[in-house]
Amino acid sequence: QLGLPPTAGSRQVRLVDGAGRCAGRVEIYYRGQWGTVCDDAWDTADANVVCRQLSCGWAVEAAGSARFGEGSGHIWLDGVNCSGNETALWNCSAEAWGQHDCGHKEDAGVVCSEFMALRLENSDGCSGRLQVFYNGTWGTVCSNSMTPHTASLVCKELGCGDGGTREISIFYGRVNGTAWLDHVQCGESNSSFWQCPSDPWELQSYDDVRDETNITCNGRKPERTPVAACPNSTSCTDREKIRAVGGKDGCSGRVEVWHRGSWGTVCDDSWDMQDAEVACRQLGCGPAVAALAEAAFGEGTGPIWLEQVECRGTEPSLQACWARTGDGGACRHKEDAAVNCLGEWLGLLRLYSRSRALAELWAAFQP
Repeated sequence: QLGLPPTAGSRQVRLVDGAGRCAGRVEIYYRGQWGTVCDDAWDTADANVVCRQLSCGWAVEAAGSARFGEGSGHIWLDGVNCSGNETALWNCSAEAWGQHDCGHKEDAGVVCSEFMALRLENSDGCSGRLQVFYNGTWGTVCSNSMTPHTASLVCKELGCGDGGTREISIFYGRVNGTAWLDHVQCGESNSSFWQCPSDPWELQSYDDVRDETNITCNGRKPERTPVAACPNSTSCTDREKIRAVGGKDGCSGRVEVWHRGSWGTVCDDSWDMQDAEVACRQLGCGPAVAALAEAAFGEGTGPIWLEQVECRGTEPSLQACWARTGDGGACRHKEDAAVNCLGEWLGLLRLYSRSRALAELWAAFQP
């Protein structure tokens, strides 16, 4: 919704480059110019003030280190220290306007609870399980009573062509999932997925894979340069923040996670099956077969991002587990953690089964 530009004497706040008005880099309009906020001492209390000021709910993340890209021009505020009850960010304690010792690589950002995003959970972003992000959590969109027009709107929304089809599973499969939406009924009069009628938003559990919505779009997203790779975008999925290196099919290998613009490894201190379960699920490779230590797939290079990972086993990603940052120097790459996931073994089993079936079929037609 466009309005009149702010006047030179007014102050305003906005969130930029976050794929929505309720997430992004924090910018303040002051003395006729937009400028950023330094992330020194930036925390949830400060982010809460911004979210409330923008009518975006509350903060689910106070982001630093230019998570939403570097701004330009002035850095208006530094050392912000809000109690959380202020009505505007500039009412919080901070250094004098324009006084700072920061660069734009330290621009602060926020993700608010009212920020909503859409994704198809697959590596290409244009096919897979339909999920929505709300209140700081990704959840599935259930398929009950979904209209055919819904798939087309989803694909258009994601820049994946002008149409798509919903893949319907007829076989029961037990899953442990959570969903935000059900009974989504987009019609011809709806120009956006977010306008479509549905049941009220509510996080609920489901246990049948047939309840999930899987969509394949008729187009593909344009190729993006590596500079736009995660985590510099809120559309970055958990799946894109992890990889298994050194195995055969991406379902076994040394565990590497993406953080601060580069790939790094995970230390094997306290690495166990619960941690491996989370990693394998994040990789899209099913349950874990083994949690491996001592650089079983070779030593990595670069940073060691995580050590002493302590997952419960139910987290959506390794990044959601409790862990120590790996910058303390306690680990070396000879301690890189690794996984074997069932996905790779399933692939081998299917290949074996297919080969055996073909052999039996050939034998049946022999004289």
